[in-house]
Amino acid sequence: QLGMESGNFKVKEFNQGKVPLWQQYAALTIGKVDLGSLLKYELIVLLCSGLPGALGLYARSKLYPLLLGEVGKSVVFGRGVTLRHPHKIRIGSGVIVDDGCVIDAKGQEHSGISIGDGVFVGRNSNLYCKDGTIEIKSRANIGTNCQVYSGRKLVIGSGTLIAADSYIMSGGRYEYRSAVPLADQEGYSDGPTVIGDNCWLGAKAVVLDGVSIGDNAVIGAGAVVTKDVPTNAIAIGIPAKVMDKKQAPEPVSL
Repeated sequence: QLGMESGNFKVKEFNQGKVPLWQQYAALTIGKVDLGSLLKYELIVLLCSGLPGALGLYARSKLYPLLLGEVGKSVVFGRGVTLRHPHKIRIGSGVIVDDGCVIDAKGQEHSGISIGDGVFVGRNSNLYCKDGTIEIKSRANIGTNCQVYSGRKLVIGSGTLIAADSYIMSGGRYEYRSAVPLADQEGYSDGPTVIGDNCWLGAKAVVLDGVSIGDNAVIGAGAVVTKDVPTNAIAIGIPAKVMDKKQAPEPVSL
């Protein structure tokens, strides 16, 4: 057993010396432990992952769909894009995944990662699961260097704009008073994290586990959202607080 059933992918579970190293690697990387699936994955990555220029874009557009669960038309994969457990990744049409991104659907007890039509994922951003689900709806825009993590369920609404260096999470809670070391705990979640349609999150915004942000809401740069934000609201600060719209500058500076 590779610990895959429980969704726990911590290093300690792979250091028992009872499982061949190639199977350990396959379990972590592709979520399958048969040699054929591993060789297919390795060959495609070797041929086109780091291939530069138009040739690389073309090769990835043709070969990456062979690994993924579902892919629409005219999808662009930048150089150095990393795919983990790719059979649980579904991508719509007209999506752009820029250079250096990681899309990691790791886990067994979830439906994986779903990216809607026309979504843009900026350079070096990471979408990663630990037995969680990520749903990014159509025309959402995720800026560079963003981290989107799900240990339960995370939804980003249609047309939502997330600026660079933001961090959004579902799950990742631990009992810091427990006698069990944090690294040995499974972690838990208070509930899904949901960002509504047509929202705007400023640069370096942080959205914590279990938060719901209503449609058309604006979150200021550097804000840390620890509680729900209503529809059409503007929230700023650490922790983020809803401000009176009459006091908000026009346009809001993020």
